[in-house]
Amino acid sequence: MGIAEVEVQIKRIGQHTFQTELGDALELRLREVALTGIKAVLEQALREELTTALGFEPYARLASGPKSSPQQRSGFFSRQTDTTYGHIPDLRVPKLRAGNKERPWQILVRYQSPLQSLLDKALYCYTLGLSVRDLQEMLYLFLGHVLSCSAVNRVTVAAQTPMAHWRAQPLAETPPIIITDGVWVSIQYPTGETFTDRSGHQRHKVRHQERVILAALGVWPDGRHYVLHYEVATTESAETWKEFWQHLLARHLDANLVRMVVSDGSNGLVDSLKTALPHAELQRCTVHKVRGFERYLTYANLPTQEAQTGQELTPEVARQQRRHAMKTEALDIFEADTRAEAETRLTAFAAKWEALEAKAVHNFRWGIQRCFTFYQFEKNLHPLIRSSNLLERFFREFRNKSDEIGVFPNEPSCLTLFYLVLMREHAKHDRVDFAKTG
Repeated sequence: MGIAEVEVQIKRIGQHTFQTELGDALELRLREVALTGIKAVLEQALREELTTALGFEPYARLASGPKSSPQQRSGFFSRQTDTTYGHIPDLRVPKLRAGNKERPWQILVRYQSPLQSLLDKALYCYTLGLSVRDLQEMLYLFLGHVLSCSAVNRVTVAAQTPMAHWRAQPLAETPPIIITDGVWVSIQYPTGETFTDRSGHQRHKVRHQERVILAALGVWPDGRHYVLHYEVATTESAETWKEFWQHLLARHLDANLVRMVVSDGSNGLVDSLKTALPHAELQRCTVHKVRGFERYLTYANLPTQEAQTGQELTPEVARQQRRHAMKTEALDIFEADTRAEAETRLTAFAAKWEALEAKAVHNFRWGIQRCFTFYQFEKNLHPLIRSSNLLERFFREFRNKSDEIGVFPNEPSCLTLFYLVLMREHAKHDRVDFAKTG
């Protein structure tokens, strides 16, 4: 959809959705008057800025120097400028004989700075899930002019610099506990082939591919927690996790201080810990452990009646009740205050369910000792560190935004959105330590 079609669509939406207090003719007239004044002031200020920079007035005869100096005036050129009152399509900017592209205009920078608040709001809306097309519509309401998709994209691209700084800055401190996980996304990558579009331009062919964003969240003994690092990878293999840890170590993560890593059970991550964090013990996510035995349920000898009321049960309801009862009791094991009590609850769980669901109980007990690693820490930390839920909650916020986009046009756009959502989430919870540098 071109810019003209977008403008027509926005106007149609406005006409059928909103009631304006001012008549269209009056509003248009007010905008015209305001823009005329703004344009005149800007053009005069630009002429004065150039006079100050050159050191002589227009048409002044130079005492010495070549008459065709590149630092002499050479008329004007037009440029488009967006203001808070609307769009100026033909601002007259003084032109030199050479070097016009390189010359910065301070007056334009200062004048456009009030727009920063609007652009910040646009960026905030982007983190809430608005697409670039949505931002076009929003900015039109303030500027009275449809910005191109590439122009709107520059609003989001502006966040790439602070993101790159944050992802490279040294860590202020190393947490004793790190929670890890990955979230899958679709990103477009060039295929190496080209095609000719309707306008006759050569374009690169792209194809979307599945990628995973690996992330690590640190937890401290006082309960503080925030994301330490994230990056795009092709898989959750041992090699990609090793590279991930290398990047964290390069940011001054102290491998000797990390005592436990929480994971959903990925074999690749387990293998990577042997060399990257040799002193860290693995904590298997308890929630993933409980979910894991569901596919081994056989639902043998299901009751046909409710035990207390005698009400008849359908097979589906009976299956749901057994699944819910087993999951609830399994999760309750890890609610115990001590490891000894958890072991006692595990024994009782197995004794109750093994006769009915032997495969599921066997799967649940297999490797379960890794689910008890969190008991080495204080009780107040247990709800935070026995599962990867802290990171999963953030991933849900990210998915709410990424699902609106569908397929990211490139890796930087994906990483930027992750960063923006990250900033917003930590600001919501007032985690001031998140912004610390080493």
